[in-house]
Amino acid sequence: MFQKTSLTTIIVGVFIVYVLHTCWVMYGIVYTKPCEKPKGDSCITPYLAGKPRLQLSIYTSIRPNAEGGHSLIHKEEEFDVHTRFERLINVSLPKKTRRNGTLYAMVFVHQAGVMPWQDPRQVHLVTQLTTYMLPKPPEVSLIQGQDEHLQQERQSTGGDGEQVRPVSHWRSRLTLNIVAEDFLFDRDALPSDVHRYMRVFNSGKKMFYLPLLFIDELSNRVKDLMEINSSTAELPLTISYDTIALGKLRFWIHMQDAVYSLQQFGFTEKDADEIKGIFVDTNLYFLALTFFVAAFHLLFDFLAFKNDISFWKHKKSMVGMSSKAVLWRCFSTIVIFLYLLDEQTSLLVLIPAGIGSLIEVWKVKKAFKIYVVWKGAVPQFLFGKSDESERRTEEYDSLAMKYLSYLLYPLLYAFGFLFMLPQLFVNYKLKSVAHLPWKAFMYKKVCLFVYSFILQLPTCKFSMLYPVDRTRVNEYGVSYDEEPKRKAHKD
Repeated sequence: MFQKTSLTTIIVGVFIVYVLHTCWVMYGIVYTKPCEKPKGDSCITPYLAGKPRLQLSIYTSIRPNAEGGHSLIHKEEEFDVHTRFERLINVSLPKKTRRNGTLYAMVFVHQAGVMPWQDPRQVHLVTQLTTYMLPKPPEVSLIQGQDEHLQQERQSTGGDGEQVRPVSHWRSRLTLNIVAEDFLFDRDALPSDVHRYMRVFNSGKKMFYLPLLFIDELSNRVKDLMEINSSTAELPLTISYDTIALGKLRFWIHMQDAVYSLQQFGFTEKDADEIKGIFVDTNLYFLALTFFVAAFHLLFDFLAFKNDISFWKHKKSMVGMSSKAVLWRCFSTIVIFLYLLDEQTSLLVLIPAGIGSLIEVWKVKKAFKIYVVWKGAVPQFLFGKSDESERRTEEYDSLAMKYLSYLLYPLLYAFGFLFMLPQLFVNYKLKSVAHLPWKAFMYKKVCLFVYSFILQLPTCKFSMLYPVDRTRVNEYGVSYDEEPKRKAHKD
């Protein structure tokens, strides 16, 4: 009644559902539904639509609530939200900050000519201008020598092996953004991520929202940090301002929250910086393309994995297959896995490498026809016999390894590539590739094409050298000719 569904169809179906769900989630983040009735009571109108005269003021304080005093470090008296700018200023550091303390920046957007604390329609945000990190280790001087380097290292660690403590570092960039577009929000469908940045007020029957001010924390990179010491009187600060689209603002808020959550789970500033670089140093469109490329690569890699296992599971003969290439591929895979294990690589890389090593061992067992017989608790290994066609393939395989040994030692760095040659040599001698796992190869080729886009193979050359073999038996045990007609082969 119901047709049997293949595993490949199920995998592809799950993958498509996953990609569509991800696209829907991303669409929900970057798209905000506008108010459909501009003159209705449920719409929130932008305060910037009235083109008010605004001023940008930035203060510093040793506390986030400005208790203990504050200092004005910069102001833009004629602040135009549509005009981007970049200012380089010098900021004086209080004594507490120089003594491994902190310093905060309070950014105000308020009515021009009025103190921010006296403006009821001002918006402000607070951010840290300092962060704590371990000091950079002293660099080795080739002129001074290793002894001086060790002496400096002892001084930086406290002299008697005392543990290095994090010290205050200066964030030399302050990036500000404001949503300048005249967007009408629907009060009944207000996004939660925007809600915490929004301040509203009523004027008659209408509701207005003040400028959506945003401080870009993702632009604070480790490479821009400067260590603060007791002799540092002032440090430079680059203030950058630009408009930001509402969709990008919402996406940036989510990414910023994700990085903050990772830091709460124990990620250091350096670990978080690597994640920031993914978003800051990469174009968002290219980042989305990279996601889809990686997703499709994962799909085809898994399909290649599955078809490779299926091919070897039904493999009964090693005719046309290089057993030595299988053996050396197994050896190199195990070496790579042990190296990754020793380097304590991420489990996302280590687990597939370990599974791949086990499969390569299983393929060696199939290739050499190894059978394990247990006599009590002692295993005994038995090797099957090869027929005439398999012995002929082994002769070509041994001959290829003989030629390969002439190149192996001088070209040892190309170890993995060289051990592809025996299989190529066997293909050339037999003038056939019908014995190869073509489905797995094609999926791997698609994976390679996805990343390279410009990979060009001499297809015509291979088509002429290796014509279609109608007597070949595919992975389902079916051939084009029911009675194969053998033809003498000339070496």
